[in-house]
Amino acid sequence: MAKLSKNQKEAAAKYDLSKLYSLDEAVNMVKNLTFTKFDASVDLDVRLGVDPRKANQMVRGIVTLPHGTGKTKRVLVLCSQEKEEEAKAAGADYVGMDEYLDKIKGGWTDVDVIITMPSVMPKIGALGKILGPRGLMPNPKTGTVTMEIGKAVQEVKMGKIDFKVDKTGIIHTSVARVSFEPKAIADNANEVLSTIIKLKPSTAKGTYVKSVTISSTMSKGVKIDPKSISK
Repeated sequence: MAKLSKNQKEAAAKYDLSKLYSLDEAVNMVKNLTFTKFDASVDLDVRLGVDPRKANQMVRGIVTLPHGTGKTKRVLVLCSQEKEEEAKAAGADYVGMDEYLDKIKGGWTDVDVIITMPSVMPKIGALGKILGPRGLMPNPKTGTVTMEIGKAVQEVKMGKIDFKVDKTGIIHTSVARVSFEPKAIADNANEVLSTIIKLKPSTAKGTYVKSVTISSTMSKGVKIDPKSISK
């Protein structure tokens, strides 16, 4: 068993596993509990009182983080020639069509987001087995299948993320980096949490937000009091 450093021992002594912290308190606690040498991501885990097996209880949303993600996302735009200049001007990293479709067929997936237009989706559909497991399949619900290519690229570059409840009823998403100021982390987290609350399905019964936990890549999870979330 690895020995705890002096800083880790001090942080662990302040951490109460059974306590529910306010969002601001939890953010500060996570920063104090993180000792990685790299800029760790800050993640939220939100357990919801929904049944994801029912289509009318699927919770999925899009949100633009006010302070960005802290990560530069690599964007591939698969589009017709007349849209290429629009995509490039908006900051897309890769723009094209057939050459990139062939690269993906060969196993290339070195991007974070793929944006395309409705007319191209039939060609991309055949790549579902490659793109689906990596979360790269464009989807109209996330704004990645659109005729407004430039706007979509800009939104992703500015910090737009999408989230979806998994089969166990949990939404897991990254909201910031540990290097962010506490207020910036709290603002980003609150934006996601308030959006999740607004997306409550009318068919969901009982407690909707069962638990909220915030952590960094290698820190312990800190429980947030759902009542501290701004609606």
